[in-house]
Amino acid sequence: MTAPPNGTSLRRTLAATVSMALAAAGTLVAVALAPEAHAAGVPAPSPVGISGRGAAVPFKEQEAEYAATNGTLIGPDRLYGHLPSEASGRQAVTLDAPGEYVEFTLTAPANAMSFRYSLPDNAAGTGRDASLDLKVDGNQLKSVPVTSKYGWYYGGYPFNNNPGDSNPHHFYDETRTLLGSTLPAGTKVRLQVSSTSASPTFTIDLADFEQVGAPIGKPSGALDVVSDFGADPTGAADSTAKIQAAVDAGKAQGRAVYIPQGTFQVRDHIVVDQVTLAGAGPWYSVLTGRDPVNRAKAVGVYGKYANQGGSKNVTLKDFAILGDIRERVDDDQVNAIGGALSNSTVDSVWLQHTKCGAWMDGPMDNFTIKNSRILDQTADGVNFHMGVTNSTVTNTFVRNTGDDGLAMWAENVPNVKNKFTYNTVILPILANNIVTYGGKDITISDNVMADTVTNGGGLHVANRYPGVNSGQGTAVSGTTTAARNTLIRAGNNDYNWQFGVGAVWFSGLNEALDATVNITDTEILDSSYAAIMNIEGATKGLHFENVRIDGAGTYALQIQAPGNASFTNVTATHIAQSNPIHNCVGSGFVITRGTGNSGWYADPPACTGTWPDPKWTNGGVPGGGPTTPPTDPPTDPPTDPTLNLAKGRPVTETSHTDVYPATKAVDGDANTYWESANNAFPQSLTVDLGAAQAVKRVVLKLPPATAWATRTQTLSVLGSTDNSTFTTLKPSAGYTFNPSSGNTATISLGGTATRYLRVTVTGNTGWPAAQLSELEAYTG
Repeated sequence: MTAPPNGTSLRRTLAATVSMALAAAGTLVAVALAPEAHAAGVPAPSPVGISGRGAAVPFKEQEAEYAATNGTLIGPDRLYGHLPSEASGRQAVTLDAPGEYVEFTLTAPANAMSFRYSLPDNAAGTGRDASLDLKVDGNQLKSVPVTSKYGWYYGGYPFNNNPGDSNPHHFYDETRTLLGSTLPAGTKVRLQVSSTSASPTFTIDLADFEQVGAPIGKPSGALDVVSDFGADPTGAADSTAKIQAAVDAGKAQGRAVYIPQGTFQVRDHIVVDQVTLAGAGPWYSVLTGRDPVNRAKAVGVYGKYANQGGSKNVTLKDFAILGDIRERVDDDQVNAIGGALSNSTVDSVWLQHTKCGAWMDGPMDNFTIKNSRILDQTADGVNFHMGVTNSTVTNTFVRNTGDDGLAMWAENVPNVKNKFTYNTVILPILANNIVTYGGKDITISDNVMADTVTNGGGLHVANRYPGVNSGQGTAVSGTTTAARNTLIRAGNNDYNWQFGVGAVWFSGLNEALDATVNITDTEILDSSYAAIMNIEGATKGLHFENVRIDGAGTYALQIQAPGNASFTNVTATHIAQSNPIHNCVGSGFVITRGTGNSGWYADPPACTGTWPDPKWTNGGVPGGGPTTPPTDPPTDPPTDPTLNLAKGRPVTETSHTDVYPATKAVDGDANTYWESANNAFPQSLTVDLGAAQAVKRVVLKLPPATAWATRTQTLSVLGSTDNSTFTTLKPSAGYTFNPSSGNTATISLGGTATRYLRVTVTGNTGWPAAQLSELEAYTG
């Protein structure tokens, strides 16, 4: 989850089931396909269209791996950092030559489509723009722009846009387009590469086809942001002030405010209170934009903050907010919807390319998001944060969030009686599909959760994160109800812990989780690691009833903390490990077995001291999955010989004096500098380039001011791939720094693969210490 900015249901049996086609054991990694062939991906359960569960979406989804194509199938593969691991179903099709295509056959009439794809990053980490041809029954309809500027993040949390760093991820994006007319069922719609000059590859994950209704007209008596207030529907002019004026007038006059068809440039928050803001439909009325100077300001519709009194009686409906957020800065309020909105409703909105779809800061009460789509966020899809009560997200489709899909976080102020119901949450790139951090009497029911990528599970209930504790009444308490949920390929490896996270998991990190938690009438299918897991502190009061586990990459139960749980009519099949329980806390975790259980219990359980490699399943049949982490990005961005690989990278030192630390040598400013302790040679700087690079040139600098007299420093350059064993890249020699020639020294190297670059100084004729204002590294 992102860091903050400065009831009882009727029980029913498992009516919602998923058909799981059997696949051959093993995983298909990459198969070149002949022209006019089908991709023939491994059959895998789809999270879309499960009867009675998840969002009732208006589109028909088709996966590229089952479509006609002459491209290359990638996957299935669930390993973080691999391109197919972030694809729906963990499979996709890559096109890498003109004329290659993926072709879908419509199963229902459609006049619009959106498709999910990935392009490689560029060398600067700013992304690339390209286009794909869209053909209908073999005839060119249009060229559709595609981009990678909203994808490709690197390094550790909260991540960066430096391709030289490790852990590339967040590869995919979505775009949408109207087809101009209604195409009948049976029409063939093709995405085809016309050129690879702008992008060497195009990876297609899926396409969603729908029939979009006509634009919604202006409600009777409503104010019009265009005709009444002069907002620009072409998007050429900044309409922020004019839309805000319309909203303020709507409140004052008790009239709704209408956003007609168009694209409106909005560069700051529209603040709403006691007003309805309605559009012509999310395919027609679009708010977009970002301040060109102050990038912490961007399009968003916000209630007043709680410390300003909050907002109430607001309705937001029938429009889209398509942002322009390309990085993650947790302090920036660049969410699509935010603030405090009590007694308010968000209905039929499309939220994309913002930081969070909706980050709601309470205290606030009785807020609902429904019938909406939240896509391609850099952080959470929705977060009910700090004193949100009696609020709901329902019938909402969430895909490709950079953090938790749907979250509640009771930081310092209790969250009470909130509900996440009938939602479909797919592919959170970090953390969980759905989670409650603390909270009283919470309901998470009738949802579908699928394809967790890393560091999280499908469903998480936890006393974790700051401000969650019983002393403030914010810990998990009362009854948490998780009923009639379906989880598919949920859970994955945690790269910090270096072991798998369960599809359903519980944590008592801050304090013991000691409440009633009911997991009922639920399917846990094809889990990447364990199906059920607890960890940290203790977890008490867990009750599982009518739960079907089918497929788990490691264990049915992974017990890592004391506590207790009861199991009634819980069945497990296709568990990868012969002993279905891993439990090293022994009798500290008490299991009460009711009737109807099978396949998940063993006495004694396993306690191996090592974590087994997962055996990933597709359709319920275990198959060996890759077990070693990636060493290279799945699609290597091109190397730019002019890119300084050391700038902004982590750096260590043997010593520094006063206010001259090592970070001054990689900050990009030649006027600041690192200086070691005096009279203590040798001294070293070591910079982590993030990944092994063929370094061919090192540039060393001192401040260019003439006050820095000419001096010679005796130094050597060393390199390492593991920060342990270093080899000499350039033997020790004297290098002269002269202010009249820029106070720089350039050292040519042989291009040895180096991740950890070290400069060791043994002498300085100008001062009894090592001194560098910049250490720069280049591949050319």
